[in-house]
Amino acid sequence: MKRVATIAVVLCLTGVAGCQRFGGGNYSAPPLPATPTTPVSGGQLQPLTPAPGPVTTDPMAPLPGTPAAPSATGTAPGAVASLPAAPAPADSREVGRNDMLGGWKISSGSSNCMLFMTLTTWSGGYRANTRGCSDATLSGVSAWDLSGKQVVLKDGSGGEIARLYATSGERFSGQTSSGAAVSLAR
Repeated sequence: MKRVATIAVVLCLTGVAGCQRFGGGNYSAPPLPATPTTPVSGGQLQPLTPAPGPVTTDPMAPLPGTPAAPSATGTAPGAVASLPAAPAPADSREVGRNDMLGGWKISSGSSNCMLFMTLTTWSGGYRANTRGCSDATLSGVSAWDLSGKQVVLKDGSGGEIARLYATSGERFSGQTSSGAAVSLAR
């Protein structure tokens, strides 16, 4: 009988303590302070006006109103230098966008790190990012794209960092914009 009474008392006390805990009594935590935010400004946007000229459906065509490409005699002021499109070796294979998705080991010189490629559109191609790169060049990779049989790695502003071509299986070799050897492997 004592045992039944003890169990009844314990259950009663547990029920009361549980009700106070969930009822918002003295056991509730104080509310968090508000997070400061920067004020949002508003304004009127100018209406869009179509640029004169023919309409194109080519996704690689320059947008109307963009400056012309630099001439062969020089580059436009402020233009980002890019690697010349070197011909891919004869034994390189065609590469598709889906072949490049996912994680890769990228190395250049003594730097080895991870490169992740997605199909999220980004400036001049698709989104990419690196992890664990000690080399400033490799850590600057923000985008990638395909140019023929070559994979082009780009920085956040669309400047070329490296060009690679498929060598065998899931391996790619090439060079950075500074001329250093670079490779990708799964």
